[in-house]
Amino acid sequence: MIETKEKLEFHPRKEPQYDAALSIKAIEEAFSDCVDFIKRGIQIGEHRGYMFYVLGMARNERVSDYLLKPIAQTHKLEGLGKMDALEMLHREVLYDVSHYWQDKLDDVINDMIKGNVVFALEGIPVMLSCIVPTEEKRSISSPQNEPSIKGGKDSFVESIRTNTSLVRRRLRLPSLKIQEVIVGRQSRTWVDIIYIEGLTNPSFVEETKRRLEAIDIDAFIDAGQLEEYVNDNARKTPFPLVAYTERPDRFCANIVDGRVGLIVDGLPLGFFLPTNIGLFFKANEDKSKNWMEASFLRLLRYMCMLVALYLPALYVSAVNFHHEMLPASLAWSIMQAKIDVPFSTLFELILLLIAFEIVQEAAVRLPPAIGTTVSILGGLVVGSAAVQANLISPAVLIVVAAAGIAGYTMPSQAFSGALRLWRLVFVIVGGMTGLFGVVSASVLLVYHLANLQSFGVPYLSPFASTEGEEIKNVLRLPLSVMKFRERVLKTKNRRTQR
Repeated sequence: MIETKEKLEFHPRKEPQYDAALSIKAIEEAFSDCVDFIKRGIQIGEHRGYMFYVLGMARNERVSDYLLKPIAQTHKLEGLGKMDALEMLHREVLYDVSHYWQDKLDDVINDMIKGNVVFALEGIPVMLSCIVPTEEKRSISSPQNEPSIKGGKDSFVESIRTNTSLVRRRLRLPSLKIQEVIVGRQSRTWVDIIYIEGLTNPSFVEETKRRLEAIDIDAFIDAGQLEEYVNDNARKTPFPLVAYTERPDRFCANIVDGRVGLIVDGLPLGFFLPTNIGLFFKANEDKSKNWMEASFLRLLRYMCMLVALYLPALYVSAVNFHHEMLPASLAWSIMQAKIDVPFSTLFELILLLIAFEIVQEAAVRLPPAIGTTVSILGGLVVGSAAVQANLISPAVLIVVAAAGIAGYTMPSQAFSGALRLWRLVFVIVGGMTGLFGVVSASVLLVYHLANLQSFGVPYLSPFASTEGEEIKNVLRLPLSVMKFRERVLKTKNRRTQR
């Protein structure tokens, strides 16, 4: 029997999603087999009408107080025709803040899913949509992954309107624009594009909107989907090309710098772009500290980045190929510790680096109390036992621990994750070819980073800038000196103060 391969054809996006005339029957068919679909008969003046909504999306108290109660108490609907009765509801009767007309089935269904209540009368080709959504959400709490010392104690939540209000409270100007795009055929996820008109480069805004509208997937739910679909280079590199934060103050600071912000309904994060490598070394509290202390800490992060990336590779290169690099006493100590170890230095390093990742992954996936126990057990008990059993040399354990701790100083854990992948590459190359391989891998890494761009902004800026001015952004200079925004962002207004 010959098996034939299934032919997968392109599935075009269906627009409109519900291709039918607006009617009561069409709404019932669209929500058939939905237990949360509510259809209630209601008397509108002298006419029998209907009220539709989705249970759990519309707030019951508002439905009763703002819609049903005024209809039951008014006498203004008596003696009016069907269309006139709906007009009277629209103009004078209903108490809700906003209601409007809809004449398309797609729009009515989308409104109901948002939390609107729809009024309809038989034979009338339009329906009245009333905004009464539920506001049930997780309360605003302190940021969990980005602790705040001198900054705000609030963080983003899963409600998109709550998140935009947190932004509005900090940037109280009408030129703060919020555009909305719906992404996902099935999920119908709202994505808000936030920018400051007259400051942000319009090309960034248009390109962001174009790329969001071009996303044609069934469900747009995860943060990784946004990062991969919005940037063309995301498939070619482990380095993050879209930055994110759970702190509204940091999000607003980047909007003021001239970046475009993205907020996705259902995600307690704010995203901003374009990005460059310098952005991932800036901590939230840099501007809250003395400029000398903040500059020192920022330089320390760059140094820790080099330690996390190169220390294991340099160690295995020196032990395997370049003994002259080590002081005699240190080389003798390493040789003495490796006498009873049955494995090569390269195998030891790879084994410990992978074990380090396993312990970290286990600590992240488990509940906090158990995760802390696993980290202590894996780091102290297993590590010490492996050294005492002569399975791992003490020097290798120290090198891997120092590189791991140095990697944790990165403000962005996404950037730290990319460094860990390249660190493993450097270790393998260094263990096989020595310093020549490490230098070659370094050239390849710089070449790779130099080819990355985020919306036309070089990823290696401020180091790749030819202007000379951008290199100042490596340090945290006194605030009175930082008078201009980054040139690479091409903002319409570069000056930030007198």
